[in-house]
Amino acid sequence: MKISDALEIVSQTDPGMVRSHNEDSVAYEQNCGLVVLADGMGGYNAGEVASGIAASVVITEITQSLRNANPTDYVCLCPGKGEETDPAFLGKKKHRAVAGDELGVLLLRDNIQKANSSIFQAAQSQPQYAGMGTTIVAALFYDNRVVVGHIGDSRMYRLRGEKLETITRDHSLLQEQIDSGMISVEDARLSKNKNLVTRAVGIEAETTPEIHVHDVLPGDIYLLCSDGLNDMVEDEDIQSALYAMQGNLPLAAEQLIQMANDNGGRDNVSVILVKVKGEFAVPRGWLTKLLDWLKK
Repeated sequence: MKISDALEIVSQTDPGMVRSHNEDSVAYEQNCGLVVLADGMGGYNAGEVASGIAASVVITEITQSLRNANPTDYVCLCPGKGEETDPAFLGKKKHRAVAGDELGVLLLRDNIQKANSSIFQAAQSQPQYAGMGTTIVAALFYDNRVVVGHIGDSRMYRLRGEKLETITRDHSLLQEQIDSGMISVEDARLSKNKNLVTRAVGIEAETTPEIHVHDVLPGDIYLLCSDGLNDMVEDEDIQSALYAMQGNLPLAAEQLIQMANDNGGRDNVSVILVKVKGEFAVPRGWLTKLLDWLKK
């Protein structure tokens, strides 16, 4: 099944009940199985600029690269000495074979880094954008897998059956306090430090996203969201809404945002929902089958 037929994707974003403008950005490319959500921060309008740059760069660059390469193909990719590993090298004859999983990771890693450089340079060159930055969570679906890359506290959840699971880990002061045992998960819900991120895109000249690969099953629903949702709505209530409305994804997205606003809507709130309708394994060529056989 083609990726565009295997996935249903919907997105929605809202300024919330308090903020005068929306600094979140959401974007997706159905034909590539690519989704991106960014939550900007900075002075007036600067957060909106940062999140917009991040979403645009990741979507544009990865889409361009995938026009010339399939993530499950074995392609040659090895820059010369001193060169950066850049998806622009895809399809060019270099020296090292890169497998599908590695290629998916490369695409997200390199292009989130590229977005970081673009935001950082804009902030350095234009005083009104000084200090701007953004969180990001991006996912690339292919070959019955999903590669997830993130920086900051925008999240990705997975609903599988009746179980909702967070499959990203916040880069935040609060998460570090939880991990160190300084504060319990229950007390964390009442903390005033929820919005203090320890990593962001565009704040420093270089950054590295956290990236993981997960198997995908038909029936899975993936939720990408800004903290305007999970700060306002408990995970149990997110799970209940997604499970009850999984047959109507647009309504589910609308309901999640409404729940955040009903609970105060103190921040912009954005969601992307991805429902896996069927398997999307890519037929493998003889070389890939031979390499797989040799690994057994």
